[in-house]
Amino acid sequence: MKKIVSMVLSAVTAAAFLGSAGVDNIKDKAAAAESAYNYGEALQKSLFFYEVQQAGELPEWNQVSWRDDSMLTDYIAGGWFDAGDHLKFTLTNSYSVAMLGWGMLEYKDGVKKSGLYEQYLNNLDWALDYIARCDLGDEVVYMIGDGAFDHVWWGSAEVYENKFFSKTDFTERPYFTTKASSMTGQMAAALAVGYLVFKDEDSAKADYYLEHAINCFEIGDTSRNDEGLAAQEPYYKSSTFYDDLFWASNWLYMATGEQSYLDKAESYIPYLGKEDQSTDMKYTWGLCWDDMMQGGMLLYAINTGENQWKNHVAKHLDYWTIGAGGKQVKYTSDGLAWLFNWGSLRHATTTSFLAMVASDRLFADDTALYDRYMAFAKKQVDYCLGDNDNDFSYVVGMGDKYPKSWHHRTSSGVWDDIWGSLGQEDGKEYAHVLYGALVGGPNQDGKYNDVVSSYENSEVAIDYNAGYTAALCGLIEKNGGTSDPDFPPTETPKWDEFYIEACINQSSNTFTELKVQATNHSAWPARAIEKLSYRYFMDFTELFEAGYTVDDVSVRIGMDEFQNCTISKPVHYGDNIYYVEIAYADGTYIVPTGQSEHQGEVQFRISVPDATNFWNAENDYSFEGLKAQDLVVTDKITMYDNGKLIWGKEPYAEDIEPTEPVTEPETEPVTNPSEPETDPSNVEASLYGDVDCNGEIEVNDVVALNMYLLDIQSNVPKLTEQGLANADVEKDGLIDLSDSAKLINYLAELVPATDLGAE
Repeated sequence: MKKIVSMVLSAVTAAAFLGSAGVDNIKDKAAAAESAYNYGEALQKSLFFYEVQQAGELPEWNQVSWRDDSMLTDYIAGGWFDAGDHLKFTLTNSYSVAMLGWGMLEYKDGVKKSGLYEQYLNNLDWALDYIARCDLGDEVVYMIGDGAFDHVWWGSAEVYENKFFSKTDFTERPYFTTKASSMTGQMAAALAVGYLVFKDEDSAKADYYLEHAINCFEIGDTSRNDEGLAAQEPYYKSSTFYDDLFWASNWLYMATGEQSYLDKAESYIPYLGKEDQSTDMKYTWGLCWDDMMQGGMLLYAINTGENQWKNHVAKHLDYWTIGAGGKQVKYTSDGLAWLFNWGSLRHATTTSFLAMVASDRLFADDTALYDRYMAFAKKQVDYCLGDNDNDFSYVVGMGDKYPKSWHHRTSSGVWDDIWGSLGQEDGKEYAHVLYGALVGGPNQDGKYNDVVSSYENSEVAIDYNAGYTAALCGLIEKNGGTSDPDFPPTETPKWDEFYIEACINQSSNTFTELKVQATNHSAWPARAIEKLSYRYFMDFTELFEAGYTVDDVSVRIGMDEFQNCTISKPVHYGDNIYYVEIAYADGTYIVPTGQSEHQGEVQFRISVPDATNFWNAENDYSFEGLKAQDLVVTDKITMYDNGKLIWGKEPYAEDIEPTEPVTEPETEPVTNPSEPETDPSNVEASLYGDVDCNGEIEVNDVVALNMYLLDIQSNVPKLTEQGLANADVEKDGLIDLSDSAKLINYLAELVPATDLGAE
């Protein structure tokens, strides 16, 4: 019987709360008003911003073409990244989705009118599902990520783990749990809102959210403390928890109809904030992640209908408009209600939403209050969209003038871990437009610093957009607004995501030695290429005319920055054109995560038998345009992702009929370091240590070897193939400093001749 009564009360409460603003007892005085701004477009782009913030495996309905899956190994995958970083806070996820859900509950008709109803529900469900999974039963996950690492490193979410895991022993990002009341209260409120949103859309999903809402509230109400939030406190330090429990209990009353939750709400009121040196209930400040009191008071006034609480709401909104009790929020000269230097627009737009709800729910019959609060709400949102002295929109991608250097890693497309290396600070453009993001806002003097390092101004965050998004729902319902059918626009890369640079180390009539640098500056999306390779094309006409064959060509890698490359023997391409393919065993070493990772260098040599003079590199396709020692970008050395061309142009000339492209070498690769660097068929039996091939082992051999290792070319004879074979005194397939050291020890009579590789 108790359950049945509860269900009936819940239905009655929800009906009263969710009734349309168009019913008889509500005055929609702003309906049909014309607006200079398309609130439907603004809402559409704000939802886009939340889709940019998605972590985990992206859903099919995600519209952001330049984002991809990320943080798949998180203990709880999914959810929203907090701001321009890659930390996930359950606190801000909960606060933000509760505000978005409240906007939907109050102004569903507006969301439907905009054509964004399904997209809006999808975004709510994304965050709510994450929050529910953060409820572990007897405690909750409150944060995922390493703050110390995250706030030092600047790069894209898609390659975060490539950088993070290479620096730690973790197989997943660290996560943190708690029973803290501020956290569990915020979670309970968000999930109760989720129940109300989805109860008529998907009853099973709604019940799932309500089950977790009740459990989270029970944890928080039982513990009644804010212990166990140490990892979060450098970023979000809660000042108290009773406001969060007050907020949650009101929502749970609305979701369940159970009087016990309203009684709980009443019991928390004595513990809520007071004005400084006063017993008056706090009415200054504003609703935000750390102060839910004013939002809770509005709900409590709606739930009880008592004048005491209606008057409190009016006093709070008067503080934001005409002043109350001798106090008033500051204003900029062009009309922004300016509370605080961090997220000034966030506070103004969140209060705008409260003003709309209060007008419709509490003051519909009071013309003076209704008109005052509605005018305030519209003015503050319009200010964000460009109704200010600078005709400047503080929402990225809205209007003709908007911020260019917002503080957000993934959208910047930075590849070298130098934050601010793109953006207005040095004239370079970000990779992507972060459509819909509301920046922190101007200073109290109305000035805005459009630089990425000015955090107070240029920061973006999910909680910044939350009240703003909810307010847009109401403005659409009252003023109209439609979504843009052509949004989002198709993005094309603004720079080469992958390219090759190369130069000539050495070249003679018997060999060509090259330095090649492969670059990954991907951002559409940022990505690691597991099977990365590139090809160097050569014309073997002179080889064949001299009576030699492909088997007379030897190839070897001399230097490999990441020590994981192989080089193929020459592969036929077409006619007399051949190529060698340098393939990375794991191309993810070259990844846009930092100065030492976004490029990878390899040096390799292609040789023909010693004492010949027919080799001519100048007719080789990939040799064209290369310079000695100075790296230049070349599109004639082609790069591949698992065999698919991603950079350069292959030599498809009319007189060449290319063979079927291959992704694996046709012959066994010559590897570095496990296989010999020279072709044994091209050299005589080695006298190990006789580098200059004069039949003796002496100091000159050490000099010749060290000159070769140092790559000093001036007036130094080139080592022959026989000399290279003799230099490998350790017979390990490598010519390196270990060979030089052993040769020096031999000359100093510290090691016997048998140690120079002799049989």
